[in-house]
Amino acid sequence: MDAHESQSHQQDVETEPDISQVDQWFEGTLPQKRTANVLSIDVEDWYHGLDPDTGNWDEYEHRIVRSTRRVMRILRRGGARATFFVLGDVAENHPELVREIHEDGHEVASHGCRHQFVYNLTPKEFEADVARSIDLLYAITGEPVVSYRAPYFSITKKSLWALPILKKLGIKFDSSIFPVVNYRYGIPEAPRNPYRIEDGPIEVPIATYPMGKQNFPCGGGVYFRAFPYRFFKQLYQRMNDRGEMVVFYLHPWEVDPGQPVIEAPLGPRVRHYWALRKTAGRLAYMIRDFDFGPIREVVKL
Repeated sequence: MDAHESQSHQQDVETEPDISQVDQWFEGTLPQKRTANVLSIDVEDWYHGLDPDTGNWDEYEHRIVRSTRRVMRILRRGGARATFFVLGDVAENHPELVREIHEDGHEVASHGCRHQFVYNLTPKEFEADVARSIDLLYAITGEPVVSYRAPYFSITKKSLWALPILKKLGIKFDSSIFPVVNYRYGIPEAPRNPYRIEDGPIEVPIATYPMGKQNFPCGGGVYFRAFPYRFFKQLYQRMNDRGEMVVFYLHPWEVDPGQPVIEAPLGPRVRHYWALRKTAGRLAYMIRDFDFGPIREVVKL
């Protein structure tokens, strides 16, 4: 544990999930059908999404190693493996963490390098950013990188030019197009389930559930913390019952309620800090109730 990570360790000990009573909590609520689902972790530190100024990042407390190890412990206990989309900035500063992820049997994938909106980059800048992240990860694990997720799910109609670039770089699976309405991302009319893209990778959208004329984003994020777990369990079971896989995502900072609080625009700040103490336990329950695996093994088209 480095100096950055030791400061708040004591706070975090008491937030480990206690799942000893989980069976009696949920016993008999729904019959379980074991369908393979996708579990994905976006490996970025708590400040990467709150402060877009990369010049400030070195000033913040680095908590990514401890929070990611917490996620890995929960997955290990539940017998689950995942795709870890690792930000290049994390790989550069903590290559030992990337090795641990790989050695634990998870898929190591690219989340780009500098956590920038794809549609704010030029094609040349985007290609350089992703290529550099792929090279960093390959140098650490010795394994080809075949999956990618854009920061902020920012492959939209404005940045579909990114998909052929990903294919050119050897990416076989992309999980960047979110079929929802959102002011920062999303293509609402895009398919909800994995699909092939002409001259691009296989697209693996985050889980949504149709509600009226729109899709409800049920595959993670603040919604997973804001609504009761039983609600998501029912949605996931319904999806599995009709042959749909759940593609779920989580950030390590979501299991780190002791992280610093900084100023940020109201919307992102509320979404980021809302109900962080609930995440670790809910993740443990979810991987007990459903089968999950990494994208490259689960998605077959």
